[in-house]
Amino acid sequence: MQVLELFRDAVESVPAYPLFLREQGVDPASVTDPAQIPLMTKQGYHQRFDLPQRCRGGRLDAAATVAVSSGSSGRPTVWPRTIADEAPVTQRFAQVFLDGFRAGERSTLAVVCFALGNWVGGMYTVAACRRLPVTVAAPGNDIDEILRVVGELGGHFEQTVLLGYPPFVKNVIDAGVARGVDWPSLRVKLVLAGEVFSEQWRDLVAARAGISDPETGVASLYGTADAGVLGNETPLSVRLRRFLAGRPDLAATVFGESRLPTLVQYDPATRLFETAPDGTLVFSADGTVPLVRYHIADEGGVLPREELVAFCREHGFDPGDGPDQPFVYVFGRSLFTVSFFGANVYPENVTVGLERADISAWTTGRFVLSTVEDDDRDRYLSVVVELAPGAGASAERERIAASSIRSELVRLNSEFAHYVPEGSQTPRVELRAADDPEFFPKGVKHRYTRR
Repeated sequence: MQVLELFRDAVESVPAYPLFLREQGVDPASVTDPAQIPLMTKQGYHQRFDLPQRCRGGRLDAAATVAVSSGSSGRPTVWPRTIADEAPVTQRFAQVFLDGFRAGERSTLAVVCFALGNWVGGMYTVAACRRLPVTVAAPGNDIDEILRVVGELGGHFEQTVLLGYPPFVKNVIDAGVARGVDWPSLRVKLVLAGEVFSEQWRDLVAARAGISDPETGVASLYGTADAGVLGNETPLSVRLRRFLAGRPDLAATVFGESRLPTLVQYDPATRLFETAPDGTLVFSADGTVPLVRYHIADEGGVLPREELVAFCREHGFDPGDGPDQPFVYVFGRSLFTVSFFGANVYPENVTVGLERADISAWTTGRFVLSTVEDDDRDRYLSVVVELAPGAGASAERERIAASSIRSELVRLNSEFAHYVPEGSQTPRVELRAADDPEFFPKGVKHRYTRR
């Protein structure tokens, strides 16, 4: 992809874009280098101009469909798309299904376990899979219906692929085991999205699903409502990640920290990534709403394929062959969110839950939001809340706070309400004393999220 070419096209065909550039003090005629193009943001561009103005030709009715972000940090953002816009996304699914799962050689049932509706996960996945040589079933995120579909249809295919958010897919597999589903006989494969998971988690879930080779049987996607799927795991990227997972010292050298990000490959002809100075991601992508140096603000970076492969070989690991595509690594959403069952959970939602009079009387309003993995590799939402000076902790107060937070999350965050199963929606609240040194140290700027 040529960013300058996309830039000039947007200047000519998108009514809002020249207005945006004028506000940024940029003369389009003077731009000769992509670095001169101002970063586009959701707040500074998409929420500043009317939707038709952001579409090519100023025509919203040219779109075939729309996806809607949750709107949890403000008003919902609508992302219109044509059928042609879906082609790059279909290519990413094709790389997983055809190259990784060999779906062109085996009859394949694809079971879409993402929530169905205007959110990007479910219907967008259905549309992409329908262009592949697979049979698609779309029960959505209803475990009973998923297991019914798998029971009725799975035995008629040579392999069954479950597509969904990691913790939810694990719930499906565990529920199936409890109900006697013979997962190994179905030759299960998994396509996951929305969250970073550990290699221990991959191994555990693969074992429970009877997946003999986690490197080729489990693939994660890097996707967003803004532009669909941006990149995908390949067997090569998984092998590299698994090697680095066992060498946190090398992972720290490659990624800048020892924690393990999602590592995927991407096609620079359709999605061109760069890293902003603050260590967050920027990408450019064509579409009904062109994204020119769009600052998605996910924490991560870009790595040339040759560079990463050579680094691992220098340290004794040859990952073998794979697509000749660069890598992008993603730690997760920045902007103080955490991801849970694929839903972005915002501190603002939790704040409202703690503002009730019967709760605010004994809390300060400060908290730390995170997701935690238990001994069985299940994740739960954790909220550590600071008590007001002199206030005491009790199990009843923790229960009241957890119930209130859950109610507000369901009310305010449509992704949370539809993606997270009811049994996982209530957070685990822990009450800590004021100025607790681990979570609320004095003299330090407070961070409301922790990863």
